[in-house]
Amino acid sequence: MESTVASKLEALLKLQTIDSQLDEIKRVRGDLPEEVQDLEDEIEGYEVRVRKFDDEVANLNESIVQRKQGIKDSEGLIRKYEEQQENVRNNREYDAITKEVELQKLEIQINEKKIREAIYQIEQKNTEIEGTKHRLEERRKDLDNKKKELNQIVGESEEEETQLEQERNKAAENIEVRLLSAYTRIRGNVRNGLAVVTVKRDACGGCFNTVPPQRQADIAAQKKVIVCEHCGRILAGVEQRVF
Repeated sequence: MESTVASKLEALLKLQTIDSQLDEIKRVRGDLPEEVQDLEDEIEGYEVRVRKFDDEVANLNESIVQRKQGIKDSEGLIRKYEEQQENVRNNREYDAITKEVELQKLEIQINEKKIREAIYQIEQKNTEIEGTKHRLEERRKDLDNKKKELNQIVGESEEEETQLEQERNKAAENIEVRLLSAYTRIRGNVRNGLAVVTVKRDACGGCFNTVPPQRQADIAAQKKVIVCEHCGRILAGVEQRVF
């Protein structure tokens, strides 16, 4: 039984050592991966905004075309009504046609007003498009620089990281699922990623709280898996003091 528990603790400690090395590699990268992702999200947002503005400008231009056609149609009707006025038989017909002419003139005024409004909106949106495209270009430059910086750092450690990942997979295979799950959970709950530690100078190697002598003896005996009473980390052994 002792050798079984000892082998479990040894496997966990080995996995922890590998994970700590991987954590250090990721620490060197700092916030660069997150910064790259944030820039990519921001760029995507700007691109969506530009496409939206372009669609709005296209719709406004289409409305201008329709309004201009409406003006032509009204002008055509006015000419038609004016010709009819020359052949009216009484004042009632004349007044009715005059009313129709006035309605078409009013329609022309409305269309002209809508065209002016659309032109103004297009100018405003083109200004917004120009500003957004400028910010988009700046963010793309920032992204290129960040990616180059990140790729350089990743390139320097890529081979080592790949090897460590392979070693980690092998180490994890030697740990039972329940224990591996507990290890993963503890790692996610502690700030420094240390789920498995040893007792150093009578204290937990993770939270540095004192470990009583009797508990140290139990840990050293490796008859069962013992966790720190204060932080919940797995205590894999007791390091002997060097005097």
